[in-house]
Amino acid sequence: MIAQLRRQFDLVWALTDLHLSALTDEDHLWEPGPRVWTVHRDVEGRWWPDWADTEPDPIPVPTIGWLTWHVIFWWTSALAHAQGRTPPPRSEIDWPGPAAAVQRINALSAQWRSLLDALADADLLAPVAFPWGPDSGRTLADMALWLNVELTKNAAEIGQLRLQRAALRTGD
Repeated sequence: MIAQLRRQFDLVWALTDLHLSALTDEDHLWEPGPRVWTVHRDVEGRWWPDWADTEPDPIPVPTIGWLTWHVIFWWTSALAHAQGRTPPPRSEIDWPGPAAAVQRINALSAQWRSLLDALADADLLAPVAFPWGPDSGRTLADMALWLNVELTKNAAEIGQLRLQRAALRTGD
């Protein structure tokens, strides 16, 4: 099964990279409407995401900046769990800025690929808590499959926002 997970990840990453590599700095903070979740710079110059422990209704539209932070957040957490480390709290994971966000996601992708390359099928049966909780009964295989789906979803959202912004700029 690990070979299939690696192939699926390679496909998902190709879609993700297609959109990430085409982003401009301005794309990250473009707000497609009046109700958005984005990232904000604090007085020290660090960027932090909008967040609510209970999802608001209606759900705000995330900006590309927020989405790239979200990828950084959950991928950092997934890697920590897969490696048996305690992940940093969400509140300590900042957004590094437009170009640096893409670079950090690229680095997370390389770390994930290295992890997948080091695994054997039997390793996929190891229990993991993320993202379901400690008593979920889920395995590393479940998390790897979830990661591919979550990355696909985030890549599609980033791509859709990028394409909408480009269409509005050109009037097409």
